[in-house]
Amino acid sequence: MSVARDAVRTQTVAFLSSGAREADEALERLTGLYGGVPPEKADVIVALGGDGLMLQTLHRTMHAPKPIYGMNRGSVGFLMNEYSERGLRERLAAAKPSIIHPLFMRARDVHGVETTARAINEVSLLRQTYQAAKLRIEVDAATRLSELIADGVLVATPAGSTAYNLSANGPILPLDAPLMALTPLSPFRPRRWRGALLPDTARVVIEILEADKRPVAAAADHFEIRRVTRVEVAMDRATSLILLHDPGHSLDERILREQFGY
Repeated sequence: MSVARDAVRTQTVAFLSSGAREADEALERLTGLYGGVPPEKADVIVALGGDGLMLQTLHRTMHAPKPIYGMNRGSVGFLMNEYSERGLRERLAAAKPSIIHPLFMRARDVHGVETTARAINEVSLLRQTYQAAKLRIEVDAATRLSELIADGVLVATPAGSTAYNLSANGPILPLDAPLMALTPLSPFRPRRWRGALLPDTARVVIEILEADKRPVAAAADHFEIRRVTRVEVAMDRATSLILLHDPGHSLDERILREQFGY
């Protein structure tokens, strides 16, 4: 038996379920076949659900990142591997890692309270009422757009560029591209502005103009702060998260294929 296979057989595995019926049934069968330990004691985490569970698991383990291998028991499953109960330890041994970095968000609300959060996909700002948001955008302390009137704007990582960013007609970024996508949401003025590609070393500051009259919410993935006045976004390259995928189905390969889909 190979050293690599011996190593993976000694790995401790934690199984997590999204709570959906199919995921819970898979959890029961897999723990019966392979055993399981609590996530904090595991060498690798197997997430059973959809992309939402994958994001939750990445956030849950962000303080002490561990390799996460997802198997699709949800609806979309872009970040997940195909589900199978057979040969799991061999699949884990052969899996290819993808390294991603989250965004760091610092948001200030109308009361002057500052809140920080991290986002794996994107940091998005969105109007809270029928009135369009008015925003000023700075990049590395230079004003690049003095006034954007729109439903909002978002900053996306390469890993998140195929999510909300893509639905807003933003660009798809290769996983290893040292870039962030800055994408407007339903822009009214300037009409021809379609966003920008920024180096992942950039610091983006978005000031909310007329914040009392035109309230705006900021969200880092699923974590939302309402009535913000200022939001700062930068790539947190000190934090590295590891996703595992079967050979030929790595995250960078999936992102590349997405650019040829229709």
